[in-house]
Amino acid sequence: MSVAVRVIPCLDVDEGRVVKGVNFAQLRDAGDPVELAGRYDAGTSGADELTFLDVTASSGERETTYEVVRRTAEQVFIPLTVGGGVRTVSDVDRLLRAGADKVGVNTAAVARPELIGEIAHRFGSQVLVLSADVRRSVGGDAPASGFEVTTHGGKRGTGIDAVAWVQRAAELGAGEILLNSMDADGTKEGFDLELIRAARRATGIPLIASGGAGKAADFPPAVAAGADAVLAASVLHFQEVTIPDIKAHLSDAGYPVR
Repeated sequence: MSVAVRVIPCLDVDEGRVVKGVNFAQLRDAGDPVELAGRYDAGTSGADELTFLDVTASSGERETTYEVVRRTAEQVFIPLTVGGGVRTVSDVDRLLRAGADKVGVNTAAVARPELIGEIAHRFGSQVLVLSADVRRSVGGDAPASGFEVTTHGGKRGTGIDAVAWVQRAAELGAGEILLNSMDADGTKEGFDLELIRAARRATGIPLIASGGAGKAADFPPAVAAGADAVLAASVLHFQEVTIPDIKAHLSDAGYPVR
């Protein structure tokens, strides 16, 4: 791998506050998104990008909180990805005007896959991040890969094979995949390496691994499994691990970092 591995803090936002839970539930307050964004943009943080996800916009059937996005964007000069409640090309346009550099789509893209191509055609694939909230699925109706796509902030199953969906999204024009493991989310037991490997086999576009980070040593295995970038939330927000420490572990494992 010659391209530097990106380390990305994630702000999961609900009603204007950063929250964090376990397996997409039991949300607890983690602070003000504008304040946290400013911390991650500081020169000493080491963050390569920042992701802002309005985690209840789709399940609550409302728009992303544009004013919070705008104030957050004013605090950062690293690339900012915003997702949650994005349903149309116009939504993407508004978020870009509010300060986002990239926009994540999930629920609306599952409902109408043509949206991926429409966004990519209008703004370029580099703007579009396909966010996939994935859970393991077993039983007679389980997808062939054993991984299922969910929507509405992980609240609704779809029966869609997550690995096939990642491949299709890339073919439709997605620039990268934010791969969220619902099973690993908030557990601090490490990334779902099987899921990362399966997605990596399905597509060559950049993969961002999300869900399960608990310590700096958890990050190199995710990259070894095929991730181009690694994302974390609560362990960074509560300063249980630092980005310089993560990068030191990645560098020691032989992966280039910025």
